[in-house]
Amino acid sequence: MSAEPVLVAPVDTSNYSPGTVEKTCFLPDGKPVEEFRAHLDESNPRFEIVRETYRLMHVNQTVASVTGRHASWGQFNKRKMTIMEALFELNKLINDSDPDVDVPNHAHAFQTAERIRELHPDKDWFHLTGLIHDVGKVLALWGEPQWATVGDTYPVGCAPGDSIVFREQFKDCPDSNDPVFSTKFGMYEPHCGLNNVLMSFGHDDYLYRVLKHNNTTLPDEALYMIRFHSFYPWHTYGDYNHLTSETDRCMLPWVQEFNKFDLYSKCDALPDVEAILPYYQSLVDKYCPGVLNW
Repeated sequence: MSAEPVLVAPVDTSNYSPGTVEKTCFLPDGKPVEEFRAHLDESNPRFEIVRETYRLMHVNQTVASVTGRHASWGQFNKRKMTIMEALFELNKLINDSDPDVDVPNHAHAFQTAERIRELHPDKDWFHLTGLIHDVGKVLALWGEPQWATVGDTYPVGCAPGDSIVFREQFKDCPDSNDPVFSTKFGMYEPHCGLNNVLMSFGHDDYLYRVLKHNNTTLPDEALYMIRFHSFYPWHTYGDYNHLTSETDRCMLPWVQEFNKFDLYSKCDALPDVEAILPYYQSLVDKYCPGVLNW
């Protein structure tokens, strides 16, 4: 079985110049870098919840299950709502895959956006990207389990990368015994490009497809950040470069720049949402206006 790629126009990377702000500038309350993404720290009070979420993900995310979910959700006939309405739905959700915080996800959205706004004041599309990047997690409120909604993403249809958290759990995945899907390249060609790779199903790729389907006008950099921001095995640990294309390599610095804000803005201090909401509503009206089909 092969994935059906969602093709996009070639990206002009000639003028890309992501910022180079050191990640230490983003750390809240002096929290050390090594204390973020402590998935394997058994002393973390969230350890068992996180591990079980990943176990279910690694066992159940197969080529067949991902393809089936795309066929269903790709009809975009489940809901009609604005992007801001979807964002505030996230105040009902706490991410079971996140070892860092247990605050509702809409709070993390405003934290991320405000950090980006502080360091990249001239890129309003980047501010909005920070705000909406996790909106696809509404899937968990619409019937999808969290293992098919949150957490790090990775390609299905090939062997799991060495850096995937709780990698040993894949031994119980049916695709691990498939003679093709269990190999390094699996069902893919070398350097076929991430656009032609079937990622594990989750909020990243789902929101990307919603934004494309509704003809929103966020730039390609923003769409790339949204689609691959949870692909930690690639953008942070360097796995899967045997599948990436030149476009992927050009876009990688943008995804890494976004990751600084996504990860290191997490803390318990919440911004004054009421005060900043009009600004972000103006960006929604500019780039993602009106009622969207989900």
